[in-house]
Amino acid sequence: MRAPGFPRKSKNYQEDATYVYPSSIAAILIFLVIILDILLGNQSLAQKRIIALAIGIGGSLYVLFQILLIAPRIKKKRFLYSWINAVVSGLGLSLLVLALDEPHHTFYNLLLILTVTSISIISGRGPTYLLIFISATAYILFHNKSISGFLNWTIHVFPILSSIVITETILRLRQATEDHIRRLETINTFIQQINSSLETNQVLTLLNAALQKALAADSYYVGLVDNGTIRLDLFYDDGEYYTDVEIPLEDTLAGWVIKNQSTLFLSDLRKRNETANVHRTVIGKNKSSVSWAGVPMRTAHINGLLAVGSYKANAFTHTDMELLANMAQHAALALDNTVHHKQVEKQSRLDSLTGTYNHRYFLKALQEIVDNAQLEHKVISLIMLDIDYFKRYNDSFGHQVGDLVLTKLCETIQQNIKKGDFVGRWGGEEFAIALPGARGNEAHQVAKRIQKTMQDLLLSHPKHEKIPAPTVSQGISVFPDETVELDRFVYLADQRLYKAKERGRNQIEPDPSHWNKVQSTK
Repeated sequence: MRAPGFPRKSKNYQEDATYVYPSSIAAILIFLVIILDILLGNQSLAQKRIIALAIGIGGSLYVLFQILLIAPRIKKKRFLYSWINAVVSGLGLSLLVLALDEPHHTFYNLLLILTVTSISIISGRGPTYLLIFISATAYILFHNKSISGFLNWTIHVFPILSSIVITETILRLRQATEDHIRRLETINTFIQQINSSLETNQVLTLLNAALQKALAADSYYVGLVDNGTIRLDLFYDDGEYYTDVEIPLEDTLAGWVIKNQSTLFLSDLRKRNETANVHRTVIGKNKSSVSWAGVPMRTAHINGLLAVGSYKANAFTHTDMELLANMAQHAALALDNTVHHKQVEKQSRLDSLTGTYNHRYFLKALQEIVDNAQLEHKVISLIMLDIDYFKRYNDSFGHQVGDLVLTKLCETIQQNIKKGDFVGRWGGEEFAIALPGARGNEAHQVAKRIQKTMQDLLLSHPKHEKIPAPTVSQGISVFPDETVELDRFVYLADQRLYKAKERGRNQIEPDPSHWNKVQSTK
């Protein structure tokens, strides 16, 4: 953050110089009036006339060179330039107040205010106050004896006080403008970045960075409704990030925002408000927020909120709320896109009828676990499975019953494999089952369970009273016990499937003794 009172390094002086053109031109005109006034002989002392004339000419030339040549071109050593310019301007005004008669001090007062305006815009607080200090000190020293009485002192001090007020007004307005521009830049950058984001974590990371830049919040979170609670996918509180946090949907401030689909802005939670009966839940650090605001996030696929909090009262403004609402709206759309993308991506992986992996994605997933198994020296078993005489179901009972047999088979497989195993439709009525971490005997046990469950399966259809239970033939291969090549791995299981069919179907190939021999050779 830029320290107050120092020139902004992010801007160039050419842009700043354009802001001071009006005050600089006004200063040049005043110098010209001083020169004309001197030439017309209104100054009492010749020595003072010469000094005032020199300052008038020199001052007008200095201002002219500043706005036309120096300020627009300076790029390096801006810090040094700002202070030198303040000292030179302050000394020039000091000499001017010495040279002018008291009736002409209006010129000095106007030049002081105009100079303060210009330097506060270009150089910031520090150099401006140095200028005021030099000018005020010289003024008091030169005219201390001639100033008497409270009213007279007030009249002479007023321009100095006015300069201070003008300085602070300009700097505060400029700071507010810079803050507004910074926020607009933050939100624009955020929007541009998240529009191309299709990963939830990336959207939350970008939102987190934007919140850090845009708002002075002690805590903030993104909460999404999940099974009757609010799951906090992003939660920051007083310098720490928290994970796996949930808050109730009922009788909470966050729940009120979501249920009412309305922004809630509480500048001081210690005061009674329209949510006085809502329970305040303390999460994160063991201390309560004093200021709190929440904005709903609602799209076709998500329902939640973006909330910010502070341990200070009146920490947020209505401008902050507008920014928060804008960010919440774009974040909601981005998160909605990620959810939709995941759904589309998931559907592209699955067989439309059975919900198992399609042939293409199953091979991709198998390749990944084979690569990992090679690196980690782990084992994988593969079962190739085919429904015996499947064509008879379609021919005798129709394709609806055939589809029923396929879906029931996949349900049976899913019931008999563990988390981490996966199944894919190889083609037609043939399926493949990958069993990471399972050796041959363990894969044979899985195949036996599938075989028995299918034999005991009761099938029913409104048009057919009795449908015979399907049987399955299965072939097993093990990586790397039998092969270290993916193609050979699949080929072995497939060949054993056909061997099981040749043996009379409803068989598992090879028998358990084969795996005992394989294991004994390891």
